[in-house]
Amino acid sequence: MDTDIFGACVDLLFGSQETHGRTLALAVVQDGRLVFEKYDTEHGPDSTLVSWSMAKSITHALVGIAVGDGLIDTSADNLFPEWAADRRRDITLQHLLNMSSGLAWNEDYVDGEVSDVIEMLFGSDPANHAGDHASYAASRPLVHDPGAHFYYSSGTTNLVTRVLARALGDHPPSNTRTLAFMNERLFGPVGMTTAVPKFDKAGTFVGSSYVYATARDFARFGWLYLNDGVWDGTRILPGGWVDHGRAWVASDDETGAGYGAHWWLPPALPGAMAAFGYEGQFTFVVPDRDLVVVRLGKSTAPLDRNVRRTLEELISAFPVTGAPADKSGVDV
Repeated sequence: MDTDIFGACVDLLFGSQETHGRTLALAVVQDGRLVFEKYDTEHGPDSTLVSWSMAKSITHALVGIAVGDGLIDTSADNLFPEWAADRRRDITLQHLLNMSSGLAWNEDYVDGEVSDVIEMLFGSDPANHAGDHASYAASRPLVHDPGAHFYYSSGTTNLVTRVLARALGDHPPSNTRTLAFMNERLFGPVGMTTAVPKFDKAGTFVGSSYVYATARDFARFGWLYLNDGVWDGTRILPGGWVDHGRAWVASDDETGAGYGAHWWLPPALPGAMAAFGYEGQFTFVVPDRDLVVVRLGKSTAPLDRNVRRTLEELISAFPVTGAPADKSGVDV
């Protein structure tokens, strides 16, 4: 690897708050092994930090396991009773996974007067579905034909997690079966022992925003996707599900990245996929370099692109090794 480029990128991430914000944790996995990690002065390997929207990619994994079990079908429509009488009944689970439901939504993280995501996550008005994130998102009107328009929406993900919960046998306010499914089928098998998902007052996993875990455990999740959904010789995700996540459906003007199914597709890294989160949370999965990179931090929205570009440059310091194969994942 090019140690000069790598070192310069690490210095930028940890030493340039005015341009990159504050990096709390950086973990790099290559060839299935943790080869580098660094933390700020207040955090360490045991620090559990919030995923924000990286949880959306974890939601993709959970849906994939349920699809493999035959519990849900991505082509299913008529997903919510309140949609039965209008064209929202034509929205499929696949539309939701691709962020192309056509539902009205404002994903503004600053202006609470217009933001749907702030109202959904933090609103207190019982008349506006307070505490029931899926019901809030389901109440939005249709403004585009289902499947015709991409718009990134945290509400969309919480619709997905409600569909998943129902398929698992949970109904508000229960989350018992969903939590057991997450621990027994995903977190447990890949050794994500620190992972703590959060649920709303209706008992639905807040898959848009809330999984707490260490940088190492987020790296474990990334490695699962790098290794085509296989961990230590055991298939966790159904065959083809990783490619389902990185199948391009749209490009986003705000981030400059492509989008698949609850995964971002960074154009600077062909074949790679990435989980992005508010305040500069990133998990990059880079097959041709056999690499997973996790950065956790606190960066304002204008600095996100600086962080992402520096991480992409850091990744470029590693040599192209070809597609990974037959890795166990057990050493992460």
